[in-house]
Amino acid sequence: MLKGKMVKNMQDYLIRVLTTNKEIRALAVRSTRLVEKARQAHNTTPVATAALGRALSASLLMGSMIKGGEEIGLIIEGDGPLGRIITEANQEGTVRGYVNNPQLPLLLNQEGKLDVAGAIGRGQLRVIKKKLLRESYESSVPLISGEIGDDLTYYYAQSEQTPSAVGLGVLVDRDHSVKAAGGFIIQLLPGAREETIEILEENLKDINSVSQLIEAGKKPEEILDLVLASFDYRIMERKEVEYICKCDRERIGVLLTSFPREELDDIIEKEGKVEVRCHFCNQIYEFTREDISKLDFGKGG
Repeated sequence: MLKGKMVKNMQDYLIRVLTTNKEIRALAVRSTRLVEKARQAHNTTPVATAALGRALSASLLMGSMIKGGEEIGLIIEGDGPLGRIITEANQEGTVRGYVNNPQLPLLLNQEGKLDVAGAIGRGQLRVIKKKLLRESYESSVPLISGEIGDDLTYYYAQSEQTPSAVGLGVLVDRDHSVKAAGGFIIQLLPGAREETIEILEENLKDINSVSQLIEAGKKPEEILDLVLASFDYRIMERKEVEYICKCDRERIGVLLTSFPREELDDIIEKEGKVEVRCHFCNQIYEFTREDISKLDFGKGG
C-alpha cells in the first residue's frame, strides 16, 4: 500500500530522446498525478478515467513534438456510450480535456479489464494542429480499435507517413483514484535500417502494460531503456507536465459576447444570473446583469 502511495506522489514529467544512430525518436511520460487531477475535476468513473487519461497522456506526447506557441487538439468521436473525448496540449507540457459521459457505468472486457474500446466504439480520431499566426491543420482517421494507442499508431502511419508505436495506460485503484498513468511514442526516422526495425519490434513485444511499469515505479527513462534496449540515446528534453485549464473570467466574458445581448438579458430575467461552466475543468462562472452590462459586445461579433 505504501508503494502505491509513493507512485501516486511521484512528479509527473516527460522526456524526449533521440538514439545516437539518429534512426529513432522516442518520448515517454508519467502522468499519474495529472490524470488524477482530471478525474477529480470531472468526477469520472473508472472507464471514463481510463479513456480520458490515455487521451491526456497521448496529447502531452504529441504536443511535445510541435513548435513552441502551438497547440494540438485530439478529438475521439465514437458511437459508444462514452461519447466524445476532447483534449488539448501544448509544447510547454500543459494539457486539459473532458469526456461527454464522465459517469459511465462500469464496463469490463472479456479479460476482466476496463473496456475502453467498448466505451468508445466505432468512429473517427481527429488531430488538430493549431499553428501560431497561421490557419489550423486538421486530419482524421477511422478508429481501428478504440484503444487509443492503436488508433494513434494508425494515425501516424496514415496521416503523417511515420512508422510509430504508441503505448498508453491508466491503472485505476479500488477507490477509483488513479494508481498509475503514462505512455510512450516511438517513431522511426527516415533512413532507419532494417536491423534497427527488427530490434525495436522485438523490444516492443516485451512491453505488455505501460501502467504496470509505472505502478512498479519505473521512470520515463527506465521505460525507454526497455523499449530501446540495445540502442544508445540522448535525452533531448525533460519537462514537468501538468493538467491546467486556460479558462478565466475574462475569456468567458468574451465568449458571452458572441451571444445576442437580448438572449442573455432573457436568462437573467428568468434566472437572476448567467452561469457558464467550463467543459475542461468544471469551473462555474457567474455573471450578473451588472457584469453583462460591462461586457464589450463589439468584440464578440
